[in-house]
Amino acid sequence: MHRAPPTCNNYAVKDPKTAALPSWVHVARVIRPQGRRGEVLAEILSDYPDRFAPMRNAFLWRGNNRPVTPILLENSWLHKGKVVLKFAHVDSISSAEELRGAELVIPQAERIPLQSDEVYISDLIGCELVEVQGNRPPSPLGTVRDVIQQAQTADLLIVEGADGMQYEIPFAKAYVVKIDVAGRRLEMSLPSGLLEMNAPLTEEERQSRDRSSEREP
Repeated sequence: MHRAPPTCNNYAVKDPKTAALPSWVHVARVIRPQGRRGEVLAEILSDYPDRFAPMRNAFLWRGNNRPVTPILLENSWLHKGKVVLKFAHVDSISSAEELRGAELVIPQAERIPLQSDEVYISDLIGCELVEVQGNRPPSPLGTVRDVIQQAQTADLLIVEGADGMQYEIPFAKAYVVKIDVAGRRLEMSLPSGLLEMNAPLTEEERQSRDRSSEREP
C-alpha cells in the first residue's frame, strides 16, 4: 500500500485499471523471462504485493483488443521490489518470452477490501469534485481526471473544470468531507487561496514576469 507521512494523511490506494479494460484491475505487468523453467519477472501494479501468494486462478491481457484469457498461477515470490510468477504450462524460456508485456488482471470484485478511510485511485477518476464551505452552497469544481502519487507529500488530484481550467488539489484527509464512490462525487473543503494558486497569470502579472526575465543578471 502507498504509505505517506502522517501529516499527509492520503486516502489514495493504487490498484489501477485502464480505460481499455473497465471491468478489470491490473495488478502486474510481465517484464521478461526469469530463470530456465518458464518463470517471468513482473512489475507490481498494486499496493498489495502480498496478494500474489494466495492467487491461483488468474487472467492475462495482451493488449491490442485481444480478449482476457484465464491462466493458472502455480507459484510466485517477491524479488527485489518485483514479483516472479510461474504459470501452468509455461515451462521454458521461449514460452515465457511469449508473455513479455502481458498484464495480469483480476475482476474488480476481487479487489482487496479497503479501510473506511481509503479509496482506490480507479474509483476516484471520473468523480465530480465539489467544494463545500460552511453554510455556502456546494460549488462544483470539475471532474477528477488523474491522480499523481507522491512519496513525501499528499497525492494530487488532477481536476478539469467545465471551462477547461485544470486544478491540482492535494488529496489529504484534512480536506476531504465525503467520498461517494457509487454516486461518483467527491466533496472537499479546501483552504483559502488554494484554487488561486492554480489560476493562470493575469496580463499584468505576465508583463511583470517578462520584464523581470529581460533584466541582466
